[in-house]
Amino acid sequence: MKKKDFLDLSLDVSEIKNHEEYRKIWQRLGKIEIKMVEKHEECKHNVGDTFLYENPYKRPKDVCEALLHVLDLYVWRAALGFPSWNSENRKVFKLHCPDPKGTVWEMKKIEE
Repeated sequence: MKKKDFLDLSLDVSEIKNHEEYRKIWQRLGKIEIKMVEKHEECKHNVGDTFLYENPYKRPKDVCEALLHVLDLYVWRAALGFPSWNSENRKVFKLHCPDPKGTVWEMKKIEE
């Protein structure tokens, strides 16, 4: 593999000496956006609905619990910059709610 093919989180944990330094690294994780892009059956959400995770531990409010269960499997991947399997855009995860005919959502890290 070429060097550019490796995932590098650039986290030097040896530099963490206090809570303030820890918080700086934590804030680098950024926010995660989820957005409904397809709707195939009944759902309380609509295409275009968008929600934010303030951080991987702080789930957005008013999102279906079943969907959150699926999103929980991927939120850390997005936060840490792991590439998705989506060949159109490796920074965007396309995820389906648990309902077989339900909704499709995009999850991505917000680059600030």
